[in-house]
Amino acid sequence: DLDYPVLSDPEKQVAKAYGVLRAVGLYAARHTFYVGVDGKILFVDTKVKPDTAGDDLAERLQALGVRQR
Repeated sequence: DLDYPVLSDPEKQVAKAYGVLRAVGLYAARHTFYVGVDGKILFVDTKVKPDTAGDDLAERLQALGVRQR
């Protein structure tokens, strides 16, 4: 039920550009970049926990003042 875009990066081009591609180059580090409507990065979560990622994401969006639809 997300009301915002989520990026899929199978070619790893964005991961390279954002500097999160692991040295081995096989996968990206688990980071979440919160990007504003103006394209500016609002926050980078470098400690993403898969078990709580959804709740953490919702909490961060609220803290950033992102309006819910």
